[in-house]
Amino acid sequence: MVISEISVKNYLTASKIGSFCVNPYVGCPHACKYCYASFMKRFTNHPEPWGDFIDIKITEKPINLRKISGKNVIMSTVTDPYNPLEAKYVITRKILEQLVESDCHLQIITKNKLVLRDIDLLKQIKNLTVAVSINTTDETFRRDMDQGSSIADRMMTLKTLHENGIRNVLFMSPIFPFITDWKELILQTRGYVDHYWLEDLNLRGGYKKAILDYVKVKYPQYYDSYLNIYSRGNRIELYEEDKEIIGWCEENHISYSDYFHHEEVISDFKGKIFTGK
Repeated sequence: MVISEISVKNYLTASKIGSFCVNPYVGCPHACKYCYASFMKRFTNHPEPWGDFIDIKITEKPINLRKISGKNVIMSTVTDPYNPLEAKYVITRKILEQLVESDCHLQIITKNKLVLRDIDLLKQIKNLTVAVSINTTDETFRRDMDQGSSIADRMMTLKTLHENGIRNVLFMSPIFPFITDWKELILQTRGYVDHYWLEDLNLRGGYKKAILDYVKVKYPQYYDSYLNIYSRGNRIELYEEDKEIIGWCEENHISYSDYFHHEEVISDFKGKIFTGK
């Protein structure tokens, strides 16, 4: 892991998703195989593979709380604010200490149980949602795909947040068509999850081939369907599964938001105050 400290002017950035985002780091040791944020390599001058480098952002400039008053702020969009290096550098915690005084609508997205370290601050933030990403009930598949916390630890994190009165979301992203057991994941967690975000697998850039090759080896029964969806432009099977998920959630009174495609996330969040429902 190549670790560097870099000086930045501000932690706050305007964003298409929501109004503002806060990314305390550049890069992410969770090294998700499907991570769309790997495009950030184009701007970092890092020759290392995605997941093998991280830049620690350092600034003395405080966050302008007046600027984000009443606005959506997402932490984070291109990194995990609770990646393992946060335990040492505590950049995310220092940012939260500032946001305690804000009336922004803050959404934290993470794959790491380390978020529970800051539960004292989270309980003080006025308008907060903490989303924990889980896209499988299969720990072997999870280990193949990312280096975040285990599925059991992520579920424990959601339960602990719920028990402490902190609004939580299970961010089911990305849903791998026919592979993610979305129904079982909801059934196992619905007793302590307030809301579900649903997002389909998006394949583009350098990781598209890697994911398709993985499916070909591990799930050959679905390989032709993946080629149809992601290489041949035939998304009928994908849309049918999306409809099945929505139908089941409606029938079972599951609180959810269907952000199946990335452009839907942008259009839904833009200019709106996020409530999670």
